[in-house]
Amino acid sequence: MSQAKYSVNQHPISIVLAWIQQGEIAIPEIQRPFVWSKTQVRDLMDSLLRGFPVGYLIAWKNPNIKLKDGTTSEGKRILIDGQQRVTALMTAVSGMKVLDKDYKSTRIRIAYHPIDQRFEVFNKAIEKDSAWLTDIALAFAPEFKTHKWVGKYCEANPEADEDKAFEGMDLLTSITSNQLGLIELDGSLDIETVTEIFIRINGKGAVLSQADFAMSKIASSEKYGGDKIRKTIDYFCHLAIAPEFYETLVDGDSEYCQSDRFRRMAWLRNENDNLYDPEYTDMLRVAFTTQFGRGKLQDLVALLSGRNFETRSYEESIAESSFAKLQDGLDAFMSETNFKRFVMIIRSTGFVDPSLIGSGNTLNFAYVLYLHMRSLGLDSNLIESAVRRWFVMSILTRRYSGNPESAFDLDIRRINERGPIEHLESIEQAELGDAYWQFGLVQSLETSVASSPFFKLFLAAQIKANDKAFLSKDITVTDIILNRGDLHHIFPRNFLKKHGIPRSRYNQIANFAITQTETNIKIRDREPSVYFADVVNQTNGGEMSYGAINNPADLAANLETNCIPENLHELKLENYDEFLKQRRMLMAVKLKNYYSTL
Repeated sequence: MSQAKYSVNQHPISIVLAWIQQGEIAIPEIQRPFVWSKTQVRDLMDSLLRGFPVGYLIAWKNPNIKLKDGTTSEGKRILIDGQQRVTALMTAVSGMKVLDKDYKSTRIRIAYHPIDQRFEVFNKAIEKDSAWLTDIALAFAPEFKTHKWVGKYCEANPEADEDKAFEGMDLLTSITSNQLGLIELDGSLDIETVTEIFIRINGKGAVLSQADFAMSKIASSEKYGGDKIRKTIDYFCHLAIAPEFYETLVDGDSEYCQSDRFRRMAWLRNENDNLYDPEYTDMLRVAFTTQFGRGKLQDLVALLSGRNFETRSYEESIAESSFAKLQDGLDAFMSETNFKRFVMIIRSTGFVDPSLIGSGNTLNFAYVLYLHMRSLGLDSNLIESAVRRWFVMSILTRRYSGNPESAFDLDIRRINERGPIEHLESIEQAELGDAYWQFGLVQSLETSVASSPFFKLFLAAQIKANDKAFLSKDITVTDIILNRGDLHHIFPRNFLKKHGIPRSRYNQIANFAITQTETNIKIRDREPSVYFADVVNQTNGGEMSYGAINNPADLAANLETNCIPENLHELKLENYDEFLKQRRMLMAVKLKNYYSTL
């Protein structure tokens, strides 16, 4: 019979909070914005008051680590599930400040009505109402005396029943005597096992993010500067999205803002490009993969814990060097030169707007490739071409849509073994041959999902070629994408709906084209043989009705760049399916030619 690798115990809330305050259980999420709403904090208090179960906390003990002097360091426990509940208790009961979404330190005050025995989020009306205890944290302070408070309460509220007031306050203060379930996982358990335990206990089938494990591990390892590394990741990602946060950060964390780490990201205060706004998972994954040559974040947690993969022991020297390597990876990620040049390369591929980028991991590995090739000192032109090709290849092959961690791990290992160009060429030969362009891609274009990565890629190809929008003489696809213009149905949607064509068919991406709004409005719900006959007429001296194209040569060029069959003026309802087939083939040819220019 195997020995249990965990223990399940019940502890009073007061004891658990004391452990956290004393650092015996690390709760790293205190460093990140609190995501619960104030009403969720109130509801947690209400559940505790009524004796309702509030779920288990799960703590994972870090593995014991061999120190340089030969002794062993006892691992600290990390709270890996229940962080929001504990943080809610810390702010409501212990009076601790939390960080809001703007990283501003704030208190969440919960008020209590002792007679009605109910909670509310503190507000101005409650502040003026003597029937309320305006902040329940006051009742848990060491100097609080219930009988004195109730006496003053009844003086301020003569109609109040003193016995009921005592009963209500006793019920409130007994909350911290309620039991919390704590599941403590042994340090010998690996990440995969811990994840499986988490899933089974919660019973929801939700996968606990490996990045969350890694971030918790980083933040709890203050000895190696993990708390500062954690801030580096959080602050960079927040500044990338909200540059105006810079001044708030300087005012709120002046000590960190004096560090070299902060100076490396200070350029973000003037940066408004939103093409690549990484989240902490993205930043962590790129830095780790680039620096360690591995793609699975569970390996990062093991290395930061000091894991020696050969001896299966835990050594301080490995933990120390792993934290240093991770910081090097983050420094490379944050470099203004690296970041801006990478974004410039992606933009030059035709992806000028974040709405065109469907896969964050596709973008992440392209950055991994860029940083890797830069570290090898390769020619900048070679790097740019390779990154463009890799990024587009990844979209075409859906390389990171299934199991991205395994794909990251495989690719970085092959790149290190063969070289980046050799590995890229081997993928192209295996997966992007003639059969793919003639058949595989054409089949992938047979979809009614407007967010399809293949349609977004088609738009990027048009942008890179500086193509004009459908029936536009001067307005480009780029202009319309950047200004949130119309996505037009070449066979109008309402026309097809009136004839019983279902959504899955009228919304085929082969029926979409980027068009000026005014052109789209004029076409209305008329079939191509009707409205396009007017277009042909205007190019032969007739009345100008659609756009500004006024000669046959410009019209032919517009149809060609938009991959629309030249006989559009002849097409009726019965030709719709054949039209879709022809356009898919034309789109596939354009994408093949586009790829060859990268």
